[in-house]
Amino acid sequence: MLQQTISPIDGSVVAERTLASESEIDRVLEAAVAAQRSWRSVSLVERARILTAFCDAFERRRETIAAEITQQIGRPIRYSPNEVSGTLERAWHMIAIAPDALADIDVGPKPGFQRFVRREPLGVVLTVAAWNYPCLIAVNSVVPALMAGNAVLLKHSAQTPLCAERFAECFADAGLPTGLFGVLHLSHTATERVIADPRIGFVAFTGSVAGGHAIQRAAVSRFVATGLELGGCDPAYVREDADVEHAIENLVDGAYFNSGQSCCGIQRVYIHERVYERFVEGWLELTNRYVLGDPRDGATTLGPVVRASAATTIRAQIDASVRSGASAAIDPHRFPADRAGSAYVAPQALLDVDHTMPVMREEIFGPVAGLMMVRSDEEAIGWMNDSAYGLTAAVWTRDPQAAIAIGERIETGTWFMNRCDYLDPALAWVGVKDSGRGCTLSKVGYEHLTRPKSFHLRLRGT
Repeated sequence: MLQQTISPIDGSVVAERTLASESEIDRVLEAAVAAQRSWRSVSLVERARILTAFCDAFERRRETIAAEITQQIGRPIRYSPNEVSGTLERAWHMIAIAPDALADIDVGPKPGFQRFVRREPLGVVLTVAAWNYPCLIAVNSVVPALMAGNAVLLKHSAQTPLCAERFAECFADAGLPTGLFGVLHLSHTATERVIADPRIGFVAFTGSVAGGHAIQRAAVSRFVATGLELGGCDPAYVREDADVEHAIENLVDGAYFNSGQSCCGIQRVYIHERVYERFVEGWLELTNRYVLGDPRDGATTLGPVVRASAATTIRAQIDASVRSGASAAIDPHRFPADRAGSAYVAPQALLDVDHTMPVMREEIFGPVAGLMMVRSDEEAIGWMNDSAYGLTAAVWTRDPQAAIAIGERIETGTWFMNRCDYLDPALAWVGVKDSGRGCTLSKVGYEHLTRPKSFHLRLRGT
């Protein structure tokens, strides 16, 4: 069966790949299992050397990878190279902290005994990666899984097969042992069969809530752990003491970057009444400066969404919110590339919103945000928590203590002050509620890619 990747830029075919057969899947799995048996005994120093060489190979392909990201998903070429930088930042960090994160845990002295907890690899890790940040998402599990002594199979989105293949090229250049990293182009049905295969030791999935449920159903017959990084409808709160201009600049970018196709992008903005009018005025002025168009043009700041059908869904969610009483504050006619039936969608800010509307309840995954006035911290906290999602949330304020106090009450995996839509690899990346479970990045991320084994040694003569 042939899988096509269609560019949202112009409808051209970017790539065609034959989906893996049952025999190919079995061969790749067997090779991964065999390679991992040896790899688990390789020193951390040697693993780090090879994975650092992978990073060097990845850097050498910076321009190629960036151009392919633009072609596959429509992100403006002026921004795509940043994904290479972010991927390397995360990889280097996870390599650097591995000796400490994977070190034996000394539980303290006890006369006549030696006791410690060792972290052992899980075996073969299946990474099922999403298309919207194709390299950043994949690296979150791929590099630490290998550093921890696992083998990795990467099943990337049908929209971004070239990213998976670039990973494979870079690992080959780095001298990673054959079979330790594999790429599989799979149908949904085949992916479910691989998850159910006893040779898979862990599943790292990034995608929609519906996709997360499908992963869980596929794994239900086995005691295999799954890491699920799912959707978001992330909120931000602009307090009355905020630097309003800074908040506008950050939040407009947080809402519209990558055409709003970010699980941790800002979709709900709550603004204190004392700064509401100034904030909204500045938001609209900055938004109207965006240039929607061909992402291969260096002047473009907003590209198409991933496909025309996604654009149709986004427009329907906007229309449903407007029918419920929201006011569309941006005139789409200011953005001539926005045409019905195309993948090009103008940025939109909805005012007069409430929590019955799609913009405040659903993950839209497009360049859309709802702006809502609030009168107090207490009211903002209530609305921020009124969501099925909990990936990130943010506050703009000059008071760090207030930010911490508010953050302690927000149901979220990451709490920001005066920034948003960024993953610091030193911090745990985790969601709550329908935004998922498990963790990637940071020392904590290694806990999910290993299993603890306790060593309880009674010494001779005791």
